Amino acid sequence: MKENDFPRLVVFRDRIVENTRRVVDLCRRSGVTVTGVTKGVCAHPCVVNAMLEGGCSWLADSRIENVMLLKKCVPSAPVLLLRIPMPGEIRKVVAHADCCAVSMTETLLLIQRECERTDRVYSVLLMFDLGDLREGFWPDEVDSISATLRSCPRVRAAGVGVNFGCFGGTIPSVRALEELVRIRDSLETILDVPIPMISGGATSSLSLLEKGLLPKGVNNLRIGEGILLGHDVTRMQNIPYLYRATMELEAKIVEIRKKPSVPIGEIAYDAFGRTPVFTDRGVRLRAIAAIGKQDVDIEGLKPCDPGVIVLGASSDHLVLDVDDMLVPPGIGATLRFSLNYSAMLDLATSPYVPMEIM
Repeated sequence: MKENDFPRLVVFRDRIVENTRRVVDLCRRSGVTVTGVTKGVCAHPCVVNAMLEGGCSWLADSRIENVMLLKKCVPSAPVLLLRIPMPGEIRKVVAHADCCAVSMTETLLLIQRECERTDRVYSVLLMFDLGDLREGFWPDEVDSISATLRSCPRVRAAGVGVNFGCFGGTIPSVRALEELVRIRDSLETILDVPIPMISGGATSSLSLLEKGLLPKGVNNLRIGEGILLGHDVTRMQNIPYLYRATMELEAKIVEIRKKPSVPIGEIAYDAFGRTPVFTDRGVRLRAIAAIGKQDVDIEGLKPCDPGVIVLGASSDHLVLDVDDMLVPPGIGATLRFSLNYSAMLDLATSPYVPMEIM
């Protein structure tokens, strides 16, 4: 590894494979398939293949650019576009994604028009809002959705889906998922066609599955965070049967010296318009690592090395208290950090942070 390949995001591939296998095995016992969500790592080919090796039936990403990468890397794997598409990208969506999430009848009409132009039939996942207040039709729109689908013979409803937790923080419930099953049943009755998939949420829905409470009929979950990090952010808890240490940030120290704990002089705003607050702990050994807020949500970092405290960061410098380390690090030393989902997403997206697969 060259010096200019730091900072870097280290991914332990075998742990991703094993996490996928454990999630897939758990779901399979209840007749549930797993869609591996790759957006957290920008559809990195090695991680994608780890998910497929572990048994994912589908892949999913929120960006059409990543969908195109997925189809190039693993052309045989079915791919879902998770983010509801913009009108201007419908042509790319129909050309590259096997299915896309839809929450507007206007979008169904645009997809129909593109399918007429290209002489093809296209599948959609109809998303319903059951309380999180992000994307989704309301349950009482079943009749209007059905009417639109009847007018769009080239658009096929492959399934219905729901999102929990990502915006409103809502927790999946038996009641909500039973309602999703009823919605699917109503659509099937009105349209007189099978709608095979009921996608009952993401990592947060695993809890219902573990307890045997997932309603009959729900047959798909879209899992990203659980596979990638072994964690469920909606409940702020690790998933005990999954590996947590699947990824680490490694960053190099570029300065180390004794400094006061409180800045000298009048304190106003920092580079991000916030008023910083400091605790006076006296003169301490401080280190600066070569990474900052331009690359990562620093609140999502947890030092792996005992005695390291994250004090804060500017755009390009991560400021650390290392006074309590048993062996003080020197300039050029590498420090390691575990990640939450937000930090992983930032690091995987940053063009300045390469990904190293171990």
